Amino acid sequence: MRVLSKLIFFKLMGWKLIGPFPEIKKCVVIVAPHTSWVDFFIGLLVRSIVNIEINFIGKHSLFKPPFGWYFRWMGGTPIDRSRNSDTVVHTTNIFAQRDVFRLALSPEGTRKKVTQWKTGFYYIAKQAKVPVVMVAFDYGKKQVKISEPVFTTDNKETDFKRYKEFYKGVVGKIPEYT
Repeated sequence: MRVLSKLIFFKLMGWKLIGPFPEIKKCVVIVAPHTSWVDFFIGLLVRSIVNIEINFIGKHSLFKPPFGWYFRWMGGTPIDRSRNSDTVVHTTNIFAQRDVFRLALSPEGTRKKVTQWKTGFYYIAKQAKVPVVMVAFDYGKKQVKISEPVFTTDNKETDFKRYKEFYKGVVGKIPEYT
């Protein structure tokens, strides 16, 4: 599968991969900009190429038959969002329970244009005491850029400036949503 992913990503699509994925067992991976359903498939190709399991969370109803097995196999973990449960606390508990958990999230929280990112990823990383790895899907340059792991500090504003700087100039699949 890895060979096929490389063929598709590098040869057929003509994309580049900038930076290795860090060899760490736990982290929050923020992937931006998220402007199209195509991003999911780019992510699957990159995950296969770097040969590292990267997880996601989803509403528990996705994990019921007939497709629940598929989402688990793809690295998904169900969370119950039906009650007034705290997603940050629930996700932090998943980090505590597992030896390996690399959680991929879109900081925008949607595929549409946003003026501000959601902050859940930040508080998950902070409470779980894991670093943030930034991944940029740059359709303008046809490249996926991966950062070194960065731990949160006690200054959220400074941390977010650092995150935003990494994504400066990156163009999403749908540029007007970037």
